Amino acid sequence: MTTVRIVPTADLTAAGRSSIRAMLDLAFDGGFDDHDWDHSLGGLHLLVTHGGEPVAHGAVVQRRLLHDGRSWRCGYVEGVAVHPEHRGRGLAAAVMDSAEKIIDAAYDLGALAASPEGRGLYLARGWVPWRGPTAVLAPQGLVPTPDDDDSTLVRPVTGGAALRVTAPLTCDWREGDVW
Repeated sequence: MTTVRIVPTADLTAAGRSSIRAMLDLAFDGGFDDHDWDHSLGGLHLLVTHGGEPVAHGAVVQRRLLHDGRSWRCGYVEGVAVHPEHRGRGLAAAVMDSAEKIIDAAYDLGALAASPEGRGLYLARGWVPWRGPTAVLAPQGLVPTPDDDDSTLVRPVTGGAALRVTAPLTCDWREGDVW
């Protein structure tokens, strides 16, 4: 059985943050930048370790999404990755099990931006593609993000208000990739 530790960013040591970042850099093969790392901080880290080193990671951070005339408290999933030498063992699924429990208990909905490589994992778990247009509430106002329309997935929370997945969805502003 895989043990997933849930650790707030505030409880990570500097060495712990560095080891997670190094694993993410390796897992994303150079496609994980400083903005991506910043987006993974400030919430809860879902960690699987082997020999004291991280081999799988995900994070749930709070964001605000605008949809259907209201602001939704969103558990946004960031930095899901598995060390290349530990892939194919169900570690990403274990990380997502923990992420989904957190989202279901504490948020109005879950959301994430899926890479083409990771999309199948999330779809198989019941995450729903957002079919409406996406946008960001940027410093200069509302800016459409059509390049993110196909990668945005949501997880409706049971008992929550219904999402209209063909309607517009707007995220809050942040540096780097906004979704």
